[in-house]
Amino acid sequence: MKRFSLPWILLLSVLISAPASAERLKDLADFAGVRDNVLVGYGLVVGLDGTGDQTTQAPFTGQSLTNMLSQLGVTVPPGTNMQLRNVAAVMVTADLPPFSRQGQRLDVTVSSVGNARSLRGGTLLMTPLRGADGEIYALAQGNLLIAGASAEAAGSREVINHQSAGRISRGAIVEREVPLDMNAQGNGELELHLRSADFSTVERVVTRINQEFGNFVASAVDGRVIRLFGPQDDNERVRFMARIENLRVTPDMGRARVILNSRTGSVVLSGNVRLHQAAVAHGNLSVSIDTRRGVSQPGAFSPGQTVVITEADVEIRQDDGVLTVVEGVDLMEVVNALNALGATPMDLMAILEALKASGSLRADLEII
Repeated sequence: MKRFSLPWILLLSVLISAPASAERLKDLADFAGVRDNVLVGYGLVVGLDGTGDQTTQAPFTGQSLTNMLSQLGVTVPPGTNMQLRNVAAVMVTADLPPFSRQGQRLDVTVSSVGNARSLRGGTLLMTPLRGADGEIYALAQGNLLIAGASAEAAGSREVINHQSAGRISRGAIVEREVPLDMNAQGNGELELHLRSADFSTVERVVTRINQEFGNFVASAVDGRVIRLFGPQDDNERVRFMARIENLRVTPDMGRARVILNSRTGSVVLSGNVRLHQAAVAHGNLSVSIDTRRGVSQPGAFSPGQTVVITEADVEIRQDDGVLTVVEGVDLMEVVNALNALGATPMDLMAILEALKASGSLRADLEII
């Protein structure tokens, strides 16, 4: 009987979940309003070694450089065809953490938007970073760090790693703060949002908080939101939130899920997947077509002509499928039952889909 190759045995085995243990609330939930804000900007990278944008194919690079030079007091005559190979147009992105203050530094990611072959060795010129409201919250500038290298000669090119995107550590300075008032209502009310909605986990969190601070401190709003009534004093409220974050709660395992990635062949099973008894037979059907070309030669002194003929052999082969009973009440038994089928990863996807359709697989089947 065939077996899974070693990597697939390991893949299914390492996904076996240990019994749920208590986790810190800071790993399960976030306070409302305490969130990052995404920033984006358009800028220019200069100082490239002939690997920048070809301005004939990316005209916006030349236009951007002309506009920048005009702001610096340099006038470029109209109609000038600037063939610049050391400049590249880029998009700059960053995350603005909560409670950021003016003067703090942020890491930024710089990505080419033109046809530059490499940004290695380039310098990002001052680029405003805007938020969703269109306001400027940070300014980015600095030397890019590009992992890997590239070289070319005589029409041949060798590239190690991706060369069209890089990072600038602490490359942006915060210029505008995002207002965040944790006590906007003035009564010490806070909201705690679970990262994954689950009524069972919400109930456990509410019970644990009320055990620690007394009744009526926490109440459930829905399957994700928990309302808290904390101190109104800023210092006491911060201390209260820190204690909340460090409380330990055992989350519910949630719904059973089987994730299938049709592009990579990956199969992931959550720890509470169950199989009701079912019989499975699976065999591969393959069709092989072999085409051969030959020449038909007429006899000597005959009026016929030489022609090319095509012959094809068609073979249909089906692998033997053995009827196997599969059943499992825990993940290890499910893995052993599926492993006993001796299927390939793609076969396993088809089997799991059929088990779900038959009602034997007690889990949500998600294909990504």
